[in-house]
Amino acid sequence: MNPELDFEKRWRLVREVIETLVLTALMFFIIRFAIQNFYVEGMSMEPNLHDKELILVDKWSYLFHEPARGDVIVFVAPPNPSQDYVKRIIGLPGDVITIQGTTVIVDGVTLHETYVDPHRQGNPYPSFSNRVVPPDSYFVLGDNRAGSSDSRDWGFVPRKNIIGRAALVYWPLGQDNNGFLPDVSSVFAQVHQRQSAAHLPSAAVSQVSTSSPPKPWQLDQSLVWLLLAPALVKGRWQGWRRRPHWRWEEGQGGGQWRGSPARRPAPGAVAAAGRRPGVG
Repeated sequence: MNPELDFEKRWRLVREVIETLVLTALMFFIIRFAIQNFYVEGMSMEPNLHDKELILVDKWSYLFHEPARGDVIVFVAPPNPSQDYVKRIIGLPGDVITIQGTTVIVDGVTLHETYVDPHRQGNPYPSFSNRVVPPDSYFVLGDNRAGSSDSRDWGFVPRKNIIGRAALVYWPLGQDNNGFLPDVSSVFAQVHQRQSAAHLPSAAVSQVSTSSPPKPWQLDQSLVWLLLAPALVKGRWQGWRRRPHWRWEEGQGGGQWRGSPARRPAPGAVAAAGRRPGVG
């Protein structure tokens, strides 16, 4: 057996093992630090999130853009930092919020909140007018307005408290809200788009190891890209590995091309390690 060929086979095996370990570690870190599952406890986000459901939270997309009105977010609860809450963003930094009874007004625009069930509408807290959302803070409400402890009760959510955006309901199966959370941005379409500057039961979440109606289902592109990233990286890596790699080797009676089984380079072609000797 050719010792050089035997060494090349063993090196190829070692390289493939190393590549597999690297890709496995990459996928683990992407999943661990970019998405996380949570367990919903309570009913303050009814009818859009149910008690004892499992949701997938996207911690990735807010690295590239600020939270938006209508996003359902998971955050460290300001009144109880040992708990995580899930609520919907209503006001961004700099927005002026007014709540009179069950009417919510943002920057002078009365919201027609299609995601609030009329049977769960209510406001057990005092009304207020012209409350300005501070910089780096958000005004949040539960969809179950009659039974939610939220910004009406304990104030604003600091940006640093936000863990991520609730993107997907995946368990239990067969629920009326399985899948990606609906896009409700049309509710806030008339609100001036400012640049970000800035005790009833409450639906809590816990880590599982730790004017137009909303669209019933919309593909969440950022989450899809996140889930596909490991496969794309692996495919690209494997594609690079399978490219033909040729090299010129000197031997008795002259030199010859050696490499992976593919079309041999034409005379005068540039090999992986440089130009063929004697061709300038």
